[in-house]
Amino acid sequence: MNILEKIIVHKREELDIRKSMVNEDELVDSKLFKRDCLSLKDSLLAPDVTGIIAEFKRKSPSKGFINQYADAVKVTKAYTNYGASGLSVLTDNEFFGGNTNDIIQARENQIPILRKDFIIDPYQVLAAKAMGADVILLIAACLSPEEVQTLAGFAKKNGLEVLLELHDESELDHICDEIDIVGINNRNLRTFEVDISRSLKLGKMINNKVLVAESGINSIETIKQFRDAGFAGFLVGETFMRAPDPGEAFKNFVEALKHAS
Repeated sequence: MNILEKIIVHKREELDIRKSMVNEDELVDSKLFKRDCLSLKDSLLAPDVTGIIAEFKRKSPSKGFINQYADAVKVTKAYTNYGASGLSVLTDNEFFGGNTNDIIQARENQIPILRKDFIIDPYQVLAAKAMGADVILLIAACLSPEEVQTLAGFAKKNGLEVLLELHDESELDHICDEIDIVGINNRNLRTFEVDISRSLKLGKMINNKVLVAESGINSIETIKQFRDAGFAGFLVGETFMRAPDPGEAFKNFVEALKHAS
């Protein structure tokens, strides 16, 4: 069983517990569920923006803890103040050290927030909006094309945008009209190997969708490569989170990016 398969098995068990604790009606009645969502797509396409979706995460399955005691409020506020086009917040606890409270705390920022988790059930879509997310992540590697369309349609019906994550050509048939943004993960979730060149090649096969490059982005040169290939967004996490002060690391990265443009 690979890492992704282990995550999904655990996610199904976790879902049963969460459903028994909070039902769907309670999620819909929550305060944050009633807010109007912000558009990550519009934020990425706006003129003169960094295009960076800055990620808050404490841990990864392959590397263990990255920044175990990071403060979600402090880090996401700095990301926002220094020019992030969006935030990505991990909510998976078992494998990524995240939790619902991280995204609720990040919600004080008036910037689009992506809930980064392994969504396989409509309940998680409602939960995403109830915790203050604007966008959900759907991962093609753990969903069928039909499941993607169903979950994406349900998200759109509830006012959320959808980022579909792909890893290779075999997943191109998961793209549907309900998808707002297509993310191409440079890291294979089954092996956790990073290959930027394959992502650049895959991007050329996708038309009429906003493209986001994900994972393994640790230099200005890499962002320039993706920009030249037509990508509007760049999801960056570990590059900042490994620093003693992730907000300061982000600030310095953005300043270098502006000078290089």
